[in-house]
Amino acid sequence: MDRRLFLKTSALGGTAAAATTLAAPAIAQGNITWRMVTTWPKNFPGLGVGAQRLADRITAATDGGLTVQLFAAGEMVPPLQALDAVIDQSAEMSHGAAYYWQNKSVGLSFFTGVPFGMTSRELTAWVRHMGGQEIWDDIYDQFGLQGFLSGDTGTQAGGWFQKELTGVEDLQGLRFRTPGLGGQVWQKIGASVTNMAGGEIFAALQSGALDAAEFVGPYNDLALGFHQVCKHYYTSSFTEPGLATELVVDKAKFQALPKNYQEIVKSCCAAEYDNVAADFAANDPRALQTLKNDHGVILHPNFPDSILEGAAQAASELLTELRDSSDPLVKRTTESFIETLNIVRQKTEGTDSGFVAAREKYLKI
Repeated sequence: MDRRLFLKTSALGGTAAAATTLAAPAIAQGNITWRMVTTWPKNFPGLGVGAQRLADRITAATDGGLTVQLFAAGEMVPPLQALDAVIDQSAEMSHGAAYYWQNKSVGLSFFTGVPFGMTSRELTAWVRHMGGQEIWDDIYDQFGLQGFLSGDTGTQAGGWFQKELTGVEDLQGLRFRTPGLGGQVWQKIGASVTNMAGGEIFAALQSGALDAAEFVGPYNDLALGFHQVCKHYYTSSFTEPGLATELVVDKAKFQALPKNYQEIVKSCCAAEYDNVAADFAANDPRALQTLKNDHGVILHPNFPDSILEGAAQAASELLTELRDSSDPLVKRTTESFIETLNIVRQKTEGTDSGFVAAREKYLKI
């Protein structure tokens, strides 16, 4: 990355300059180096690059006072052991997706993506302004951690399939890679669900261990080469309407940082959340055209109605189950999420969707 260009274009340029001055006492005492482990392949478009950019932002904004060294998936630990590396203190930070850790608390899945749930803007509203961050803090506090939104892919693609889907009957026993609460919904409507890291999916599709898979969307999926194995691509996901990534830190070490460093980490995460979203908004459409025009991928804008209807019913049942959970934090998370969704969806469905429909119908340029 061109560091001069980064410093000119960073939304935190002013913050970085101020932080350099404020950080002088801490720098005089010796620079701090933290290790960030990620769930993403090295230099992976959007997500891996976003993680590296976040590490560079923090390093630059503290003038090297807090230097963040990034280790991509497999360089220090396997991708799905990134969070455990922070818990056991072999790393200070992890960059991934909270729903990868739902075996620790199902409540964490709400901070990545919920089937038929919040879009990325709605999720940001919940976390930043409607109590979501406080709940998230309480969940991670059980493990001595703290999490921050660090990236956003927007609405993801539904996935890659060997054959066109005609209805819910085609899902029975289908071996499908998909994580989180979305995976539970697919399982409820008949699929056999597994989770695996992004770098492992292609080989599983190629060997026949998987019949279908979803990961992110065109930008990432093109890079991973899924089109070489599957030709039917469903381009709108109902399970991941606004997927967020996270930066997780060792809470005790984070709170021991100088206050200005803590604020810089938070601000860099917020800036990179928005920057990753812009990256995907720019590159998903271009990658989709490449998949269609250069690789003969058959695009399906949406799943058949019977799948959507069955999945929506399954999602409703799942949220009801979680709202009645015996785990107080899972119950609290679910209740807050549902309450917030019923507020913020009024704008999305009542204002935004009307505009999008009108633009699609009438604007011809």
